[in-house]
Amino acid sequence: MARVTVEDCIDKVENRFELVLLASHRARMIASGSSILVSRDNDKNPVVALREIAEEKLTPEDLKEDLIHSLQKHVEVDEPEADPVPLLTSQSHVATPDSEVQFDRMSEEDLLRGLDGLVPPTESADDED
Repeated sequence: MARVTVEDCIDKVENRFELVLLASHRARMIASGSSILVSRDNDKNPVVALREIAEEKLTPEDLKEDLIHSLQKHVEVDEPEADPVPLLTSQSHVATPDSEVQFDRMSEEDLLRGLDGLVPPTESADDED
């Protein structure tokens, strides 16, 4: 029975620590019921995972992506972007693509003059208690 070693996998995954992480993740996947891509040959799950990596049945990038995905608590779902809502305009003035939309501009002085004209709310009998 041929045993797989770390040296058989090091040319596929150069970092030994990363190799251990990926192989252990794959071994957990096998233990949870994932199908095996090589013959078992009476080997335990970590050895089968290393053999799969050594025989390039799985790419390290796919294993890394799956490992990251399994550790995420919040997974973003790619949703299509909403279509832009057309502007509602009055019937008398219909905006054409070449016409520019203009907004009323108010200076700071005009705003302050408008605020001076406002009367503060009167106090009611309930507020005095």
